[in-house]
Amino acid sequence: MAYIGKEIFMSIVLFILASILLAFPAAAAQSAPVDLQFALNWKAEPEFGGFYAAKLSGYFEKRGLNVDITEGGAGTPVVQMVANSKVPFGIAAADEVAIAQARGADVVALFAVYQTNPQGIMVHSERGFKSIGDVFNSPGTLAIQNGAPHTLFLQAKFGKAKVKLVPYAGGIATFLTDPNYSQQCFVTSEPLLAKKKAVPVKSFLIADEGFKPYGTVVIARRQYVDKNQKQSRDLIDAIREGWQEYLRAPETANARMVKLNPAMDAETIKEAAEVQKPFIITANAPAQELGKMMRDRWTTLVNQLYDIKLIKTKPAAEKLFQNF
Repeated sequence: MAYIGKEIFMSIVLFILASILLAFPAAAAQSAPVDLQFALNWKAEPEFGGFYAAKLSGYFEKRGLNVDITEGGAGTPVVQMVANSKVPFGIAAADEVAIAQARGADVVALFAVYQTNPQGIMVHSERGFKSIGDVFNSPGTLAIQNGAPHTLFLQAKFGKAKVKLVPYAGGIATFLTDPNYSQQCFVTSEPLLAKKKAVPVKSFLIADEGFKPYGTVVIARRQYVDKNQKQSRDLIDAIREGWQEYLRAPETANARMVKLNPAMDAETIKEAAEVQKPFIITANAPAQELGKMMRDRWTTLVNQLYDIKLIKTKPAAEKLFQNF
């Protein structure tokens, strides 16, 4: 056997190592994080707490994702932003996803924070109402979003209303001063603000009337998800881990949201985080099922949107969502 000098041997080893690195450039770059923008449809509030927990606790980072969470506001067109590839991921309501798909947009739901939608109607306790039907069938004023799916559903269910419907402009200023004024709300938000002003309130869930779209839904383009399955799964796994932490210990994320949204004080954020838990956690569901969706819920939603003439065609329920 021929003798190989030390220098020649080391040269061969270095050549082999260099060849391996050139053959697998992705392995060398594996540590470089992927930058992703995540668009919210409202200001930093507890409905987004798990996303901030995932960011602050490094759950995105440990999966190689650098996620930039951007706040939204009234009218932020998140569905259009995602459908037009302005951002890869965002937040919408399930009914927005179904309507967008029916109109040709490439959007899909990946994770639903609210298994029970907290959208509701808030009234003054002194009026003695026992249901949303009482609100519609009694004199007074109801501020509600004109043309919104939940509005059209309630109008179709209760028919000609005795209550005067006016556009919902946000906030609770008018509600605080007018005892005959009712308004739409998130039962995890506006009722808490009214109670802090010493105004007794009662709220009714729209879901109890039969309209139950998933709420605070993570969305993306189907084409993007198909091309980036591992990245999408990693994102959702990090989000699920973030929500598990936020439901267990929300303090760190709450402190961050108070800084981002000083209009909502620390005590209200703390209370809202606690109040929303039953809307997020399905009874007896294991932690790994957090955020997952069911086909029959989407089928019912599509049929309801079709019945109230918000869509002309019915997208297939299985194409509206993907569980990870």
